[in-house]
Amino acid sequence: MTILGDLLSTIFERRYFRGPTAQLDGRSLEDLIEALVGATGDVTGLTIADQILLRYQELTDEGKLTFFHHLAGDMNIDPDQVRETLDAYEASPSKQTYRDFMASVEPDRQELIRRLNQIPGATQILVQMRADLLRLGGTDHELQALDQDFRHLFLSWFNRGFLVLRPISWESPAHILEKIIAYEAVHEIGSWEDLRRRLAPVDRRCFAFFHPSMPDEPLIFVEVALTSDIPGSVQDLLAEGREPITAEKARTAVFYSISNCQAGLAGISFGNSLIKQVATDLAAELPDLKTFVTLSPIPGLTRWLNHEGISFEGADARQLKLLAAHYLMSAKRKDGLPLDPVARFHLGNGALVHAVHADADLSEKGTSQSAGVMVNYLYDLAKVPQNHEGFATRQEIAASSEIRSLDGSARKQDLSNQDQVPAA
Repeated sequence: MTILGDLLSTIFERRYFRGPTAQLDGRSLEDLIEALVGATGDVTGLTIADQILLRYQELTDEGKLTFFHHLAGDMNIDPDQVRETLDAYEASPSKQTYRDFMASVEPDRQELIRRLNQIPGATQILVQMRADLLRLGGTDHELQALDQDFRHLFLSWFNRGFLVLRPISWESPAHILEKIIAYEAVHEIGSWEDLRRRLAPVDRRCFAFFHPSMPDEPLIFVEVALTSDIPGSVQDLLAEGREPITAEKARTAVFYSISNCQAGLAGISFGNSLIKQVATDLAAELPDLKTFVTLSPIPGLTRWLNHEGISFEGADARQLKLLAAHYLMSAKRKDGLPLDPVARFHLGNGALVHAVHADADLSEKGTSQSAGVMVNYLYDLAKVPQNHEGFATRQEIAASSEIRSLDGSARKQDLSNQDQVPAA
């Protein structure tokens, strides 16, 4: 009866609060927001929340900016109250003074977002709302502060404990497959036949994280190739007419494309958990898999070479590998972390820089961003914690002897302001 009651309750909520005949409230959006934050009854609050979400989705970009500025300005914390409650807690620490302080440092807009999320289907709307905020907010400091409230809540709502790992196959529902095509961010999927080549063969896998509140929306997905050896070219992995191998003969799992799907979840990291979970599951399914690597782009390479005045036009494969290794090992941000975003991601997960390959991605995107060079990051499951610790605490980059040798050769040469890159 409890299960039946929960089911009927869910049906009632969806039909009552999201029905096509819902009547719009005549109050202004600002008045509805104030009423929701002050509402004490569950049904009243749900009705008002539904009205706000309906109204928000009908706003133009100009209206959305007005909405965001209202949340940022009129629903902010009161600094005087924060100071007053902090002084009271410092003078007399207690449950009550601590509660008062915590209430003062949480802006009303956080409670508003929580109450909006009580509506079935609201989580997806709120994720899109944050995508709108990031798109429209620009460098506005007030709106950037508002975004921190969205991010604070989303970090809790989308933590690993709530995520569901699901395999994506050629037999998956069409509406999910359409989203895989649309969200692929690394190697464009040009057609349904292209997608079939990535999902149907026995030596291909795809996995995605979903959230129970967004069951039809992948949050992030990874495409995996099962191979005999570590590959050095994405063209070979995605080639038409290639001969698949049986999964039992595979010794290497290659993560060749990882795509975040929701712009509104920027800064909420899923990739770390996804790769480790997939690697663990594949190792359990196929005990003969011994090697887990990526075949990754180097998106900042050509931009950095141009910035440094390093010519790479006409460079041969050896020269390009030398430059790529040097970039990955030596190009740093002010905080000491690698300049390349993909490198920061995988090294932060505990991988090591294993090998670089010239002529590995000859697509327009691959040649413009990285002169066609790609990199393998190796996930040695036994050393992942050690590598992660070294990177996180000391900015140490774990790398193979081959990569260190290439970087060392580059350091011995004056690569800047050269008409041609000298051979290593």
